[in-house]
Amino acid sequence: MDGVPGSGADVIRAQLPTLPDTPGVYRMLAADGSVLYVGKAKNLKRRVASYTRTDGLPNRTRRMVSLTRAMEFVTTHTEAEALLLEANLIRSLLPPFNILVKDDRSFSYIVIGKGHDFPRLMQHRGSAERRGTSGKGNRRDSDLFGPYASPHLVGMTIAALQRAFLLRSCDDGVFASRTRPCLQHQIKRCSAPCVGRVDEEEYAAQVQGVRDVLSGRSAEVQAEFARHMTDCSDRLEYEDAARWRDRIRALTALQSRQDINLEDTLGDADVLALHREGGAACVQAFFFRGGRNQGTRAFFPRIDAEEEPGDILAAFAAQLYADTPPPALVLLSDPLEAPELLEEALSLSAGRHVIVECPKRGPKRRAVDHAQTNARDALGRRLAERSTQAALLDGVARVFGLRAAPRRIEIYDTSHIQGAFPVGAMVVAGPDGFQRNAYRRFYIRDPEAAGDDYAMLRETFTRRFHRSSGSGRDSGQWPDLVLIDGGLGQLNAVKDELAMLQITDIPLVAIAKGPDRNAGRERFFRPGQPPLTLTPNDPVLHFLQRLRDEAHRTAIDSHRARRMKAMSHSRIDGIPGIGPARRKALLHHFGSATAVASAGLKDLEATPGISEAIARRLYEHFHG
Repeated sequence: MDGVPGSGADVIRAQLPTLPDTPGVYRMLAADGSVLYVGKAKNLKRRVASYTRTDGLPNRTRRMVSLTRAMEFVTTHTEAEALLLEANLIRSLLPPFNILVKDDRSFSYIVIGKGHDFPRLMQHRGSAERRGTSGKGNRRDSDLFGPYASPHLVGMTIAALQRAFLLRSCDDGVFASRTRPCLQHQIKRCSAPCVGRVDEEEYAAQVQGVRDVLSGRSAEVQAEFARHMTDCSDRLEYEDAARWRDRIRALTALQSRQDINLEDTLGDADVLALHREGGAACVQAFFFRGGRNQGTRAFFPRIDAEEEPGDILAAFAAQLYADTPPPALVLLSDPLEAPELLEEALSLSAGRHVIVECPKRGPKRRAVDHAQTNARDALGRRLAERSTQAALLDGVARVFGLRAAPRRIEIYDTSHIQGAFPVGAMVVAGPDGFQRNAYRRFYIRDPEAAGDDYAMLRETFTRRFHRSSGSGRDSGQWPDLVLIDGGLGQLNAVKDELAMLQITDIPLVAIAKGPDRNAGRERFFRPGQPPLTLTPNDPVLHFLQRLRDEAHRTAIDSHRARRMKAMSHSRIDGIPGIGPARRKALLHHFGSATAVASAGLKDLEATPGISEAIARRLYEHFHG
């Protein structure tokens, strides 16, 4: 860090003599070392120098400069590389003075695995760089189609593709251990390659058919299906003709289930349209692949009211495509000052040419106008929701005597079954509703705490706050109110634990159901005050119930996921000397982990790839 005495413009001015006239990225740092702003420049020296002339800066930028106490710099070869680095740093550091794309929902993709004679058809949700073929191993060795805005749409698409092309969806371990066709084959959603019902050449043709459909060539595939059906009918092979008919129907259903297709001439394109109102902004994204709309999503980036529309869209696009591959064409609602820079950056990221365009007329402009209309409607709904949410938060402040409406409420609950798989959950809510990207789950580590609600809460709060009692207050991650699902006992346990951490200024409220656990008759416990009840029709009560129920749902879901993961863990996993290859050989030979556990020593020794020493180790593991 290049820090110097002074503040604001003096700190920035002191950096100028050592700065190069090259592209790069700069970071403005506050007194506590946190990042205030990340910016990119074609000429670092000239761009940073512009901050020293404070009289010509907007008010928000002037305030950012006044808070700057140090700066950091990274040089790059080109301005496009600087743009990509800036987008990645903004996404990871979340600086308060940058335009931020805040969206806790990940995109969904359809993936066709590679590296296998019979590739698997599956769904992937998350970063495009983190996809895998079976959850393990080579994560990049697969074909990716998307993004789809809706996981539900992906699920329906995969189901229709399975009926049309009969590709397998099971993981490699299940595939290797099958000795007879599974239920998917019985309901005509898989061609059963695991037991040789289809050869590699025919299966490869089915895989290519899926690729063609997902690439927008479904008309050719449907015409080929129709020829096969006609040929079978002409040869009086009516059962085979009926199977081709069913596959045509599945393909037709797939095409009709895709979202509204504005213009088939768009090919592979994304439409990004901006609407601003009341100091807020919405970017509506339409995703077209092969001319078909694969869903839409509204984003609400944090912006500066003085930012130009083109600058907002450029920053948004750079962050959006940081972990999502851009299509060949990106259509924007507002022109950019330097569209060639964004084109170069996206092309560099995608490894192919990407066009960035702001159309003025024709079908492309109609698609942009339609997206902009959706952006306006989505922002109107969000502003209305914010108004309602603000009124509810004001009500919470009034009910519990807070000095101001809370901007961050943390709600806690725990879940277990007779002490097994104990989990603590933290849910966060604020002016924009639930902040799901801030949720936390705590797997209880202390075996003596399992099953003890008070002890589980104490461990949860210790792990949440033990590193945050100092600097956490200024990070925006400090709660203005803590809600606990429980009664007076839970409240006292949390209060005592926080007191040990020397945290005594967080308002604490425990929400307990009334007599007979009757929802609507909840009692609220606060330290040193009598229990409080609200009228059953009070909107604040309904709001607090919703917060409590979300924490309860999150805790139960986390507990259930932990329990299911333990149940799915194979009995032969973790045995020394049993790696993936031997595990596969054992499952293929015996059919299941239970059969391996009950097998005799001679049977284990007869397994291909299992030596006498390994067989004895297995036998002794299960039989002592």
